[in-house]
Amino acid sequence: MTGRRSFLTTSIYGTVALMSADALRAQPAPAAARVVSTWDFGVAANQAAWAVLSTGGRALDAVEAGARIPEADLKNHSVGRAGYPDRDGHVSLDASIMDGDGACGAVAALEHIAHPISVARRVMEKTPHVLLVGDGALQFALEQGFAKEELLTPESRKAWQEWLKTAKYHPAANSEVRTYESPAKVRGGKDNHDTIGMLAIDSHGRLAGACTTSGMAWKLRGRVGDSPIVGAGLYVDNDVGAATSTGVGEEVIRNAGSFLVVELMRQGRTPEEACREAVRRVIKRKKSEGEIQVGFLAINRAGDVGAWAMQSGFNYAVCDANKQDTLLPAKNGL
Repeated sequence: MTGRRSFLTTSIYGTVALMSADALRAQPAPAAARVVSTWDFGVAANQAAWAVLSTGGRALDAVEAGARIPEADLKNHSVGRAGYPDRDGHVSLDASIMDGDGACGAVAALEHIAHPISVARRVMEKTPHVLLVGDGALQFALEQGFAKEELLTPESRKAWQEWLKTAKYHPAANSEVRTYESPAKVRGGKDNHDTIGMLAIDSHGRLAGACTTSGMAWKLRGRVGDSPIVGAGLYVDNDVGAATSTGVGEEVIRNAGSFLVVELMRQGRTPEEACREAVRRVIKRKKSEGEIQVGFLAINRAGDVGAWAMQSGFNYAVCDANKQDTLLPAKNGL
């Protein structure tokens, strides 16, 4: 009996060991370092992130460094200090940052601080919370040593004042937005408003992501989109991959978009397949009238990248050891 029990025990442990080995072999190996981000202004952002990754740095440090580039760009009216204001003339910023181990931090409706992505990281590392908003987020930022600034630039002020001449206030997602430069621009496209979403994998196989925006141009005061909401605008899981979104945030929030993309990859979808399915669900449940844009960008732990959008026009930047300025169009539609 003892011999039989010993044989069974040995067999069971042997079987478990083989199953564990098979499971490990089934998981894709960690990739070489790579960073991807939304839109053409992601090229410069990626290069700042690559300065960190190329020397063996952490993905988390890389995405923060990269996101700060468009936040500081005075020509970028959809991210950071040069963002277009809300309908009352206030520039308010949103951002989130997430490490692959689940640590995350975010700020929303933050005014007077030029780099919300860095404040979001302080929320992650210095508080027990995930999200700080409004005056509380500003108070925290000042306590952490960030400088208080006037963010409404002369160019953004001029655009807002021009918009006021024909503005119609309706409490619906971006219903009044047809920019003064061109009434035909797609709501949620890069020429109207947008974000930068950035995803990175470092040489140790660690993933991280960042998302930062000034939100919808001329939005209702206090409006917050998907960018600072973990699971909507950004989600990262070291075991699977990472995803970020772009476009009209209300539609992304309704579908927990970035979390959905990561979960679809967990089920075996490629990054592109997962992004396409997430877009399909947004289209199915879309409640907004008119033409809008929503897109997703994803990377898995093997470093494979994919994207998909509702409409044409969305592009994304890819940076790795082979090439640092790749810009690719996302596929679109159903």
